[in-house]
Amino acid sequence: MRRYGRNADEDDIRVRPNRKGNRPRTSIRPKHEDAADGMVLTVDRGRLTCLVEDRTVFAMKARELGRKAAVVGDRVSLVGDLSGKKDTLARVVRIGERASVLRRTADDDDPYERVVVANADQLAIVTALADPEPRPRLIDRCLVAAFDGGLEPLLVLTKSDLAPAEKLLEMYGALDIPYVVTSRDELYDGHAADRVRGQLAGRTTAFVGHSGVGKTTLVNALVPEERRRSTGIVNAVTGRGRHTTTSALALPLAEVDGWVIDTPGVRSFGLNHVDPSRVIKAFPELEAGTDGCPRACGHDEKDCALDEWVAQGHADPARLYSLRRLLSTRERREGD
Repeated sequence: MRRYGRNADEDDIRVRPNRKGNRPRTSIRPKHEDAADGMVLTVDRGRLTCLVEDRTVFAMKARELGRKAAVVGDRVSLVGDLSGKKDTLARVVRIGERASVLRRTADDDDPYERVVVANADQLAIVTALADPEPRPRLIDRCLVAAFDGGLEPLLVLTKSDLAPAEKLLEMYGALDIPYVVTSRDELYDGHAADRVRGQLAGRTTAFVGHSGVGKTTLVNALVPEERRRSTGIVNAVTGRGRHTTTSALALPLAEVDGWVIDTPGVRSFGLNHVDPSRVIKAFPELEAGTDGCPRACGHDEKDCALDEWVAQGHADPARLYSLRRLLSTRERREGD
């Protein structure tokens, strides 16, 4: 063992470096009072593209946000280089409170909930009437997610030249959901976009749909300057489409003061996160009759008070049937 005499100096003493750094730890975080406001347009492998005033800015999430993640549609605060020039990078230091959220899980038994879009006013559910065949169970699940997240639903039915829309629309008549019916020719000549655009004025609308239904084709028609993604084709053997949108993307509709958010094509829409008490808020005339329901009622039970409420004439029986059908879809898969 080495011993030091009285004349030892600092060069004789070995000091172990502080591996965690020499800066003192503190719980005080900077306030970033000079941060600029922005909106998240897309997220790709942790890098965010944000709209700040009239320019797009690339950014990363600040470390102080921890596990909190920003998604498309989020209102955020940014600091750093906000010029938007090539090879510049800003930091997102705050994520604003969300007015609405579109959430899904990978499957019904998956506990991990993922926010797909934030702050959208409307959910446009795009489905083809044929090629591929419509999937009412998937539509039901999207409706549940819309009602649960605070978005108003819109049905967009494509390829009406291959099959009539009346039968599918009849299933949702009691829900009084607005809808637009289009044909394949209208998707390409701009007429479909014109009719859909009327439903998007002054709103932020997220588009969801099964692959191959014409969702991205419609979005490209609504925002013709955005042609960087190729449209999909349907596999003639499986009836399934090829995914053409790999991440959600917000696009401006300047002529009607709105926004379109294109999302990746979905083949499943898990609802593990959904609480029946939130879904029923989309049925105010039924929600008023739940006072007599047993605790944690799923509204499809023997003692559910809604049966008596409807029998007394306070609500349309078709509305109760629609509510229960939507809630029951949480326990069923889309192909059931």
